[in-house]
Amino acid sequence: MTVFRPFRTVLLGSAVIALLSAQGQASTLDTPASHVYLMDTRTNAVLLNKSGNDLMAPASMSKLMTLFMVFERLQDGRLSLDDKFTVSENAWAKGGAKTGGSTMFLEPGMRVRVEDLIRGIIVQSGNDACIVIAEALSGTEDAFAQEMTERARELGMTDSTFRNSTGWPNPDHRVTAHDLAILAKLTVEKFPTYYSYYSEKEFTFNGIRQSNRNPLIYKDMGADGLKTGHTEESGYGLTASAERQGRRLVLVVNGLESQKMRSTESERLLDWGFREFDNYALFKAGDVVTDANVWLGAQGTVPMVIREDLVLTMPKKSRKDMQVKVVYEGPIPAPVMEGQPIAKLIVSANDMDDIEVPLVAANDVARLGLTGRLGAALDYILWGSSH
Repeated sequence: MTVFRPFRTVLLGSAVIALLSAQGQASTLDTPASHVYLMDTRTNAVLLNKSGNDLMAPASMSKLMTLFMVFERLQDGRLSLDDKFTVSENAWAKGGAKTGGSTMFLEPGMRVRVEDLIRGIIVQSGNDACIVIAEALSGTEDAFAQEMTERARELGMTDSTFRNSTGWPNPDHRVTAHDLAILAKLTVEKFPTYYSYYSEKEFTFNGIRQSNRNPLIYKDMGADGLKTGHTEESGYGLTASAERQGRRLVLVVNGLESQKMRSTESERLLDWGFREFDNYALFKAGDVVTDANVWLGAQGTVPMVIREDLVLTMPKKSRKDMQVKVVYEGPIPAPVMEGQPIAKLIVSANDMDDIEVPLVAANDVARLGLTGRLGAALDYILWGSSH
């Protein structure tokens, strides 16, 4: 017997709350920066994107990748903070002595602890420290840069190409703000022990004290990293992260005209992101959202569950307009298997794209035997019931 199975829509209303990683529609906001990418690290929601997928010169923000390579080796035991690397003539010369770039004032022949090199890169933006690490880990800086590119691609930084360990100007050394945001998020999440170095305000080496160039860590705004950059080509840039009340944002800006503008604009954009958006927890993994009717089943209904936690980042002003509904083609014909996709949860609100999440059957529902099916069919003919 053929039964017409209409699409069923169940409105859950704003009182029913749910959870999964969802990416909303990026907003627009005027900014003098040439490149901006602002994201919520819990949901990967993009709050602001201005040329964030266009290639740019990253300057010293490249050093985030150099440090990521070091942190991975520390975490898996291939390196220790007390290991010492020797400073070559090349690292000394290219790292600042003859180029005028940022330096931690290493000298040829020095044997320097890995921890000091890390702090020299983060706080002092030492090009010499980067080259020492590159040569120690890969033999040459060119070989290390190739490894940086390969590892970046594996991490999802699909548009980035590194030609050196420092961010020294090179026409082929290019990244995107989006890729730097991915790198910043991974650094925060994968290396909580080593991430704390990014919030150090000063470091003294070889009798010379230098201050961290990241302007945000000196402000009471929850910022705790990461790295500045500046060349004539790139302008002033910053990859930053801040956490407030358990919510973390990552910001990448580049192409600003001065250190002062880098400081004020980065602070303004982060404040805007925290003020205008929030995370809303909807369903937890395994939560029953609602029940679906079952046709010719041993049970008349089957619970529909969500597989993953659902957290939604959205503009605060849109929260009151949020609608949550379940759509499925029902009744669901038996047999039904546990984990079988049977419906969609759709979340919609103003100023964001609809979010669709699959719902699955919480348990098996066997098909009725012949007698039961005949009874159900007769019941349907007489009364129009689906079971």
